[in-house]
Parts: sequence; structure tokens; C-alpha cells
Amino acid sequence: MFKKYKIGFDIWGLLLFLIIMIPNFIWFAVPAPNDILRVDSITKAVDTVGSVCQVFMIILLCILIRKERNKTKFPLIIAVVISCLLYFVSWVLYYCGFTNAFVILGLTIPPCLAFIFFAIARKNMIAIIPISVFTICHLIYAIVNFVI
Repeated sequence: MFKKYKIGFDIWGLLLFLIIMIPNFIWFAVPAPNDILRVDSITKAVDTVGSVCQVFMIILLCILIRKERNKTKFPLIIAVVISCLLYFVSWVLYYCGFTNAFVILGLTIPPCLAFIFFAIARKNMIAIIPISVFTICHLIYAIVNFVI
């Protein structure tokens, strides 16, 4: 399976990660009015697993390149862009004071989908493993801490 991949650098993987992180950088610097995200998590073990998988996910998206990848599938790139836009809209709603389940899940699911669609578009199936685990951990964190 690893024979189909080479070590390199995919600037688009890094760019996607940085784009997804822009609202987080703003949030670190400027708290939202009704900032429920700044509470202690009750899912610390899940959060740790998610953070480790997030690091592996980014590393794999940036340095593991499929040798035989053809042109990137345009619909998948559109799905990445739409996922990012939904994520940004969720952050705008969050900064407008909305903290309902819809907004919380909007802060959780779209960025994960963006990474999944990107990995599929780049035929980086190895990256799907940590992305999937990260997605599950991110969902557990959001649902347990903020939805239920």
C-alpha cells in the first residue's frame, strides 16, 4: 500500500489546514460574546486522541503524496470549498451569539468533511484513517460538551 506513495510536500494540504485554522486564530485572540467554547472539556481522553490524530492528519496530507494521482476531481474540490464556507458561516453565527446545536455542529463537521474530501481528491487514502478518527473524536467532544 505504501508503494503507491512518495514523500514530498503538498502545499495545498498545508494551505487547506491554514485556511481552516484562520477562524481559530481569530477566536484565540478575540473571544466571542457568548463564548461557550472556552470551558473545560469533560472528554479529555477523547480530546487527546483527536489532537494526536489531527497532527498525523496534517502531516499525512502535507507530506504523503500519491504517485499515480491524476487530475484532482473538480466536484471534490467544490465540496472542499463548500465545507470551508459552511465552517466560516458557522463561525460568523457563533460570533453573532448563536450557540445552538446547529452552530456547534457547523463548527465541527464541515472542517472534517473538507479534510476528507481533500484526501479523497488527492487519492491519499492513508490520511483518511487519522482524519476519520479525528472526526469521530471531534464529534464526541462537540456533542458531549455542548449539545447534550
